Amino acid sequence: MTPYIDLSRRTDLPAASDERATLSQLLSYVRLTVHAKCVGLSQADAVQTPLPSSPAMSIAGLVSHLRWSEAFWIDVVFLGGPNQWPGTDDDSELQMRRGLERPLAELLDEYATQAAHTDEVVAARDWDAESVATDDRTGRPFALRYIITHLVEETARHNGHLDILRELADGVTGD
Repeated sequence: MTPYIDLSRRTDLPAASDERATLSQLLSYVRLTVHAKCVGLSQADAVQTPLPSSPAMSIAGLVSHLRWSEAFWIDVVFLGGPNQWPGTDDDSELQMRRGLERPLAELLDEYATQAAHTDEVVAARDWDAESVATDDRTGRPFALRYIITHLVEETARHNGHLDILRELADGVTGD
């Protein structure tokens, strides 16, 4: 079942000032910003790819990418599960192109479901818990705090892309 998305809870201010509360709230905020950027967007606008140099870049594609990024970092890297990421090292944009084939509402539901799963995994683990998979360069595992910080950075960076794509699609701007 897809979690209900309550955009009125979209704030970057944590309830407490500790590291876990701060990073968890920032992750929640940037995820909800993805949803906010899609409110009222038509399917036709969601799949527009207006950048000739980035033919896979669309709003739907970015939502798909963010969903799969969370799945990769939590389910594959942290938990050691099988990699179900659509794409390969030779075609890393496949997960974005797959977003062009799906209704935006379904992509947003899958992203929310993945986010809820991530939150459950994080809530049950120590912040210093280490990933099953290791870094290819160093051979060391990733700490959960790094993974969550990385997801905040990744999502925030793509929110900037969503801002631009939404304005190009239908002129909507805003926070």
